[in-house]
Amino acid sequence: MTFKSVKGYFLAALAAAAYGTNPAFAVPLYDYGMNPNTVLLFRYVLGIPILGVLMFFRHIPFSIPRKSIFQTMVLGFLMALSSLTLFESYNYMNSGIASTLLFVYPIMVALIMMFFYHEKNGPSLYFCLLIMFAGLFLLVNPTEGIVLSPLGCLLVMISALTYALYIVMVNVSKRLKVIPTTKLLFYVLIWGSILFGINILLGNPFTWPKSGFEWINLSALAVIPTLLSLACTTAAIQLIGSTPTAILGSLEPVSAVLLSVFFLHQPITTMEIIGGCLIVIATLVVINDKRIDRSILYVRKMFPMHLNRSGNDTHQKEGK
Repeated sequence: MTFKSVKGYFLAALAAAAYGTNPAFAVPLYDYGMNPNTVLLFRYVLGIPILGVLMFFRHIPFSIPRKSIFQTMVLGFLMALSSLTLFESYNYMNSGIASTLLFVYPIMVALIMMFFYHEKNGPSLYFCLLIMFAGLFLLVNPTEGIVLSPLGCLLVMISALTYALYIVMVNVSKRLKVIPTTKLLFYVLIWGSILFGINILLGNPFTWPKSGFEWINLSALAVIPTLLSLACTTAAIQLIGSTPTAILGSLEPVSAVLLSVFFLHQPITTMEIIGGCLIVIATLVVINDKRIDRSILYVRKMFPMHLNRSGNDTHQKEGK
């Protein structure tokens, strides 16, 4: 494994763990009367000047080619929509479970790359899908007749799909690949902030933070799950590709669940834990897809050979 690969895997893991801290900083702000759209507006706006300062000291020009403007806008809107639907889902379900459900996005990335960009995937992908659906079933029907909010689940699925599209777009776009990571994030946050601002103009209430605690949480959201996570994600995609980056996101639901249970004191059932583990296992299998595919194909080859031998033996016995 090259240094470039090691660096890419490390950045992907760090990005996932950082993104999993979203609930720990966002949910307490809801208790203070802030809504998801306002929280995300501050999260993005506070991150823009930090990136601007980094670009200035790194001598990265702020200009981008005109042909790339539209793609950065689409990228920014995808990330903003993914963030907004995820943060809205926290109002309907356990935030740790929501983050675990979000982890279906690596499977979505693999499927998008397979159907639209003809990336080859073996039998392990279908095996992962079966495990993932089993995990989703346990999450939706955890225990004792408790059922997760259908609206909350729908919001998380939309968040996962838009995040998967974000990852794929960064990976396949030649124009986006040549834009430095810091500059790309700078424009992603600008376009995302514009979308949240439009929501306010359309009637979504704006709530101003009133305490130091709220400002600390908003600042943490801007730095850890936004700047740190997105920067590491974008850099990792450019180093190792979209699918491995998505798979190493397994640390995201782990950190989210741990913070939700121990920091936010949200309850979690055994069935929810099992369901979440199945989803994580399903996505982790993909990272070893080549070895698993070889094993599956070997078994498939051996099985018909066994039948043929049995059939031949039977035929010989009948002939005698």
